[in-house]
Amino acid sequence: MSSGIDPEIHAEREFLAHARASLRWRQRDVSVTPSVQDSSEDADYTVVNRLLRWDRERYAEALADLPDVPLFFGRMDYPAGTVFEDDGADRPTPTRTLDADRVYVGRRHVRGSDGDPLVIDWRAPISVSFYRATPESPHGARARRRYGFESGTLTAYEDEWLHTQAAGHDSELLATQIERPRSGPMRDIVATIQPEQDDLVRAPVRPALCVQGAPGTGKTAVGLHRIAYLLFNLRDQLRQDGGVVILGPNRAFLSYIRNVLPALGEVGVRQTTVEELIARAPVRREERVDAARVKGDARMAEVIRRALWGTVAPVEETVVVEWGSRRLRIPPEESARAVAELTALGTGYGSGPTRLTHRLANVVMRRLEERGESCDARTQTALRRDKALKAAVRRMWPKVDPVRLVYRLLTDPGALAAAADGVLTPEEQDTLLGAPLGRGPRSARWSVQDLALIDEAHCLIERPDTIGHIVIDEAQDLSPMQSRAVGRRCNRGSVTVLGDVAQGTSPWAINDWDELLAHLDQPDAHLAVLDKGFRVPAQIIALAARLLPHIAPGLGAPTGVRRAQGALTITGTEEHRRLDTLLDTCRSALEEDGAVGVIVPDDDIADVTVRLATADLPHAVVGRDEEAMERSRLVCVPATLAKGLEFDHVIVVEPARIVAAEHRGLHRLYVVLTRAVSALHIIHAEPLPEALVAEERPTGTGGG
Repeated sequence: MSSGIDPEIHAEREFLAHARASLRWRQRDVSVTPSVQDSSEDADYTVVNRLLRWDRERYAEALADLPDVPLFFGRMDYPAGTVFEDDGADRPTPTRTLDADRVYVGRRHVRGSDGDPLVIDWRAPISVSFYRATPESPHGARARRRYGFESGTLTAYEDEWLHTQAAGHDSELLATQIERPRSGPMRDIVATIQPEQDDLVRAPVRPALCVQGAPGTGKTAVGLHRIAYLLFNLRDQLRQDGGVVILGPNRAFLSYIRNVLPALGEVGVRQTTVEELIARAPVRREERVDAARVKGDARMAEVIRRALWGTVAPVEETVVVEWGSRRLRIPPEESARAVAELTALGTGYGSGPTRLTHRLANVVMRRLEERGESCDARTQTALRRDKALKAAVRRMWPKVDPVRLVYRLLTDPGALAAAADGVLTPEEQDTLLGAPLGRGPRSARWSVQDLALIDEAHCLIERPDTIGHIVIDEAQDLSPMQSRAVGRRCNRGSVTVLGDVAQGTSPWAINDWDELLAHLDQPDAHLAVLDKGFRVPAQIIALAARLLPHIAPGLGAPTGVRRAQGALTITGTEEHRRLDTLLDTCRSALEEDGAVGVIVPDDDIADVTVRLATADLPHAVVGRDEEAMERSRLVCVPATLAKGLEFDHVIVVEPARIVAAEHRGLHRLYVVLTRAVSALHIIHAEPLPEALVAEERPTGTGGG
């Protein structure tokens, strides 16, 4: 590896400066592109110009140069005269050939003033060889070069000669990039994607992809880079199908990942939670575990379906329609037949009144024709508007408010018993009725679990908007009812499911991916497993893996591919010394590079933050500050919000209290223990959980 200012680095820096200048020129060119007809007042041109301006603004934003993010991170060298297809276009262009003996691979495509590419987008087919070439299969390349950067400045390079180098060569720059200290939100891993990760990033959009990923295997990064890859190849299709959405477990997680896609040039991806996606009422309370378990059960879909369709019933009296001097009658049995035929056809509830009105209008029109009257479309239209007919349809097929429907189910024992008979046990019905909702549907104190029930009712009445592609992270915690809600929105699109059954902490967390995929209506999804922990040191993974026989007995233990000196320390202390020990540990960790996460039981967060403030240790708190991980190197994390986050140094306080705080406490502890990239320090006054104790356990302050 070469470093410092040598001629090769100087040349590479000049090329980087040229590429940055070209990108800035392209952005300015996009920004000043004229409209179709600037002076026209024609409405069509106004709309076209507005759309073009919006498209240019989004494109210019995507072309923005981030000074601390290098434009390229690798280079592939080929024999002279190698010809490629120029398929790395940043905009759709006619295919042409590219004659080059070296290809720079970066986060986006950059063209020079002559139109030839200077940097090839990592998502282009040309770039596959950077990730997959080996001495055994060099993909036609002579060498692979990786670059080292500091704050956007190129400082080092490393060459791998694919035809002469022995297989199994370890790249020092690659290891440094994977292990470098992290401060603030998550970064992209585009420079360090491993072949098994690249396979998943570039997998076909269908069938659905489900990734079972152990801690530190990069499953979240795979999902984010997969979105960028799919948008590169299928942008127009995904936009037409409803766009792309990332579903995360909470706002803290979404804040943590929010910078990854913009760094890859993708700025139009919606990032939200399942609760926000389906919210049709405000959430005002936490649900009891027993009630949450019942409300999340897939059987609730049948209960809601029965409650909704139970409102449909034929009138018992004859419907009389006045037509001039005539009084035309629809007997009850004929109304009942029309209702039965429509329900048998699977008519959607929302479209039912219109279709029933049409049918009954046709019945009346036939009566008129039998009496010799000439009827046409205007006759049918007039009959459909008849007050008596419309009133009868409203009684037979009433308009239903999904919020009111669910409120009645959860507060009216008779209504619930009628809809849940044979579906829920009497005890389960009592559990649902015991949830304190309040006096009325509009002022009700709804829980997160209630949102999925309301959404189920709403979508039985009218179809939801579809989404082109959905990435669900931490999917193992979705309830069956939440899974159904997500599945309804990607029934014409595609989905990527990310998670780890060992990290399931919700009352309905799955033990088998087939169950969740069935609720998502994606039973044919491809299941892939990532079990190599690239970020979490092997010592930490080995400690956390002691919990697996207790929380996921059928799951193989992950493998840590790197060891770090001093990666694991376990300190026992006295109760009255616990917080003092924590303060000392925080000070020591802050002397090292990178972010420090202090993960504590939720009930202890207030005491810990007060002591940190008293000790003049500036910190932020996840859950209170959406940008906590940007505002401070020292971050306090309630255990329930640790999922998906990552810190260089993690200090875990009282594992036993974390376990005791919830039903799936051991699963929560598994999550907490695997948040560290460089070092994990456990502080405890209470005995460690029995599942965590083994014969050889690091103790004191020098474990590793």
